[in-house]
Amino acid sequence: MIKNRLTWFPACSLKVRAVPLLIASQMAMISTAMISTTTPALAMEGGKLPLTIERMNASPALAGTSPRGLKLSPDGLRVTYLAGRKDNQSFYDLWQMDVKTGESSLLLNADKLATNELSDEEKARRERQRIYGEGIMEYFWADDSQALLIPASGNLYYFSLVDNSVTQLPIGEGFATDARLSPKGHFVSFVRDQNLYVLDLATKKLQAMTTDGGGAIKNAMAEFVAQEEMDRMTGYWWAPDESAIAFTRIDESAVEQVTRNEIYADGIKLTEQRYPAAGKNNVDIALGVVTLKDKAINWVSLREENSKDIYLPRVDWLPDSKHLSFQWQSRDQHQLDLQLVALDALTKPKTLVKERSDAWVNLNNDLHFLKQQSAFIWASERDGFNHLYLFDLKGKLKTQLTKGEWAVDELEYIDETAGWVYFTGRKDTPIEKQLYRVPLAGGKVERVSKQAGMHNPVFADNQSVYLDYFNSLSQPPQISLHGDEGQQLAWVEQNAVKQGHPLYDYAGLWQIPEFGELKAEDGQVLQTRLFKPVPFDASKKYPVVVRVYGGPHAQLVTNSWSEQDYFTQYLVQQGYVVFQLDNRGSAHRGTQFEQVIYRHLGEAEVNDQKVGVDYLRSLPFVDADNVAIYGHSYGGYMALMSLFKAPDYFKAAISGAPVTDWRLYDTHYTERYLGHPEGNEKGYEASSVFPYVKNYQAGLLMYHGMADDNVLFENSTRVYKALQDEGKLFQMIDYPGSKHSMRGEKVRNHLYRSLADFLDRQLKSAK
Repeated sequence: MIKNRLTWFPACSLKVRAVPLLIASQMAMISTAMISTTTPALAMEGGKLPLTIERMNASPALAGTSPRGLKLSPDGLRVTYLAGRKDNQSFYDLWQMDVKTGESSLLLNADKLATNELSDEEKARRERQRIYGEGIMEYFWADDSQALLIPASGNLYYFSLVDNSVTQLPIGEGFATDARLSPKGHFVSFVRDQNLYVLDLATKKLQAMTTDGGGAIKNAMAEFVAQEEMDRMTGYWWAPDESAIAFTRIDESAVEQVTRNEIYADGIKLTEQRYPAAGKNNVDIALGVVTLKDKAINWVSLREENSKDIYLPRVDWLPDSKHLSFQWQSRDQHQLDLQLVALDALTKPKTLVKERSDAWVNLNNDLHFLKQQSAFIWASERDGFNHLYLFDLKGKLKTQLTKGEWAVDELEYIDETAGWVYFTGRKDTPIEKQLYRVPLAGGKVERVSKQAGMHNPVFADNQSVYLDYFNSLSQPPQISLHGDEGQQLAWVEQNAVKQGHPLYDYAGLWQIPEFGELKAEDGQVLQTRLFKPVPFDASKKYPVVVRVYGGPHAQLVTNSWSEQDYFTQYLVQQGYVVFQLDNRGSAHRGTQFEQVIYRHLGEAEVNDQKVGVDYLRSLPFVDADNVAIYGHSYGGYMALMSLFKAPDYFKAAISGAPVTDWRLYDTHYTERYLGHPEGNEKGYEASSVFPYVKNYQAGLLMYHGMADDNVLFENSTRVYKALQDEGKLFQMIDYPGSKHSMRGEKVRNHLYRSLADFLDRQLKSAK
């Protein structure tokens, strides 16, 4: 999936002041309500030291302690999490908190583990997972809460909490990836050399469950589009009773193999990659079940003879370990079927639920099979918004659990004994993510979370207590322990911005944006955020930077903490207005809002950004002649399309790592929105930036990582050539060795200094 990966979006929280809400009236296509010309709202108390680009990216992290990998031990007695070091925010150790005492302590120093160079496969997998850093990056609890499995640099470590010993497991030669503990903690499984292995922890016996992996054949591994677009990072699934493992076998033989140049400062690395570009072949996929006792493999019927033109986005076991479910998706993504198959009849799957759409069916992770009744919960957008439904095991709908013109984010936890279903969603406002619950039998939805902002709960396995990983515009990452009705039981990491906190010296200049609403050309509501300069003088006119993403499955206009906003805070302190608008096609607003873009990208999105600029022009403190647009990834595409298609709206644009021709991007993402190239040739052409290059006048900066394996560097070089052929002047900055996410303190310092310098020259030089 194309995302703005230039920065990581941590989740976090504390009590938030009420955020000013602009209630906009409608006149023609834009609101005539004026944003208040009073001094901008400050987010926090603290010093007024100006923010620098170097401090944005330095250690310790401005957000303070920002734990990740948050978990509750199965017995509910410990909270564990990964925390970066003060002198290196990207190096993580494992920490714990005793739930009873509230005391936190270092559980395992990552220096005790060997650190080696990652394999290319693991590097690619981490890029897909958005995992960045060193030290301990993931870990798994044993079912008895007495031990942890910790993968590190291709090795596997067993950490006993009984005697605090760390043992390297005997897994043989080679690099282990996608490692995990079996459901009851008796085995460790992992993938090596494209085959699935299982280690018996009691006997230390290692077995290869598959043996034909190699070359184009990959067992128990997720293919590129599954990782990048389907949010499926694995290719195998343990049965709850540990008797068997379901796994995928993919054959990449038919997928086009391209030679990708990764350009580094000291040379060029030629990488052979099987990349399924839009309209080209996907992998041939099979689903098998291997039993542990005899390593026998049996195959599931997937209904299609040509399994290159289907997707297998989800696989889930039922609690009885005798039945397996899988989700079957057609290549055009108009169909998604939930299939159920018995282990003794793998060739006879039954369809439980059918989802259909004239545009596309979105995937989710909200399928849950109940243990105390023959039923399951399923999420669907069949009524236009993502909601939860209860079905019996024959596929008959029992009740719709949630409904209304708002969207459920995720199914979080089910307390079958007490009869509650917990979920996150946007019932109160689309700009916040709250935790709710609804009776399992159906009934009134109750809000559980308290503070305004973004709540990301992590529930215990066997009790309805949860960790609230919360964030808001005025509070960096914060974690607290809560009871089943939302009552706070303890802090895990309060992370208060007070004297001594890394942010404190800068907090007095931190700005809260003003939210507003505008109307699109079809009458749908567009959410906006506006950051005013600091200090602010209502009698002056300020240049504007429109920060954009604009693509599906993403949202910028939220009451949330984000590292992306550090550069926004820097810009407002440099005298810029910063404006954001979530155009149609963005997430969490329902299918009508999202699917406007179907078969033609860059049209409705650009029109909506123009509505935003029309509104900005009505504000007395905005310099309407000096408006720039800046985005990364899909936002980079939006920046190019906006500058090329609406040059009278934008004086300048910064385009980072953009897709420029959708034929260059992958099948699952691109065909979801544009269809197959053979059936929508005009749509692909109109959605490309190249028909509009001739409209370009001036004021473009492009940047790209020269080792980008997601949005290939070729996307930018093609634009460079087209502009050069037109005799158009522009600027480009290319980063040797950088991937799509543009990681690294030195890279980011140079990048943001370059962006700031470009904006100053484009928007302020005439002043």
